[in-house]
Amino acid sequence: MIEFNNVSKSFWTGKQRKIILDRASFRVEPGKSLGILAPNGTGKTTLINMMAGLEKPDEGTVRRTSRVSFPLGFMGGVISKHTATENARYIARLYGLDPDYVEAFSRYVCGIEEYFDMPIGTYSAGMRSRFSFSLLLALDFDIYLIDEGMPSTTDVGFNQRAGSILRDRLESATVVVVSHQASTLEKFCRQAAVLRDGKLYMFDTLEEAKRLYDYQTQG
Repeated sequence: MIEFNNVSKSFWTGKQRKIILDRASFRVEPGKSLGILAPNGTGKTTLINMMAGLEKPDEGTVRRTSRVSFPLGFMGGVISKHTATENARYIARLYGLDPDYVEAFSRYVCGIEEYFDMPIGTYSAGMRSRFSFSLLLALDFDIYLIDEGMPSTTDVGFNQRAGSILRDRLESATVVVVSHQASTLEKFCRQAAVLRDGKLYMFDTLEEAKRLYDYQTQG
């Protein structure tokens, strides 16, 4: 479970204070995947980072009682001058897993052949996304955090491998996905929320959340 209790978060932009959350309280329960609709620039990534423990709230508490993933696309802990092999084995040790398994799993899912033994810093954005997502799947969490859905790649083999593994994981895991597009959430969630002006509005269904989101964005 992830629980936010009276959480506030804001940033000073240099001209004004930008409010991300204003005394928000909600839970992500095991087995109840949650989609969060939010326009660009409203704090989607900050919210996901707080769920993962990468950012702290200004006020209130965030409690995690499950194994919560790092956000999809987050490359913290990955060292650009090291190879994917070295990074995969290092991340495995951080999580107390078998480095041989994590390396082999990530190498298979990525499908980048000899580039797996080259420095991450030489990768294209697409290759970095594939490596990040392969690590996310290798580590086997209770709750997966996804910012804007799966990485966008043109590699059909990767999309098939990663998509199949993710679908299998979600049979026993929970996902939180934030996006500015409702179509992204439809792949993962029935329950949804809308983030707007520091408030998080929770709904039992995605359809209810879409109605409020469309009304706010059009208005």
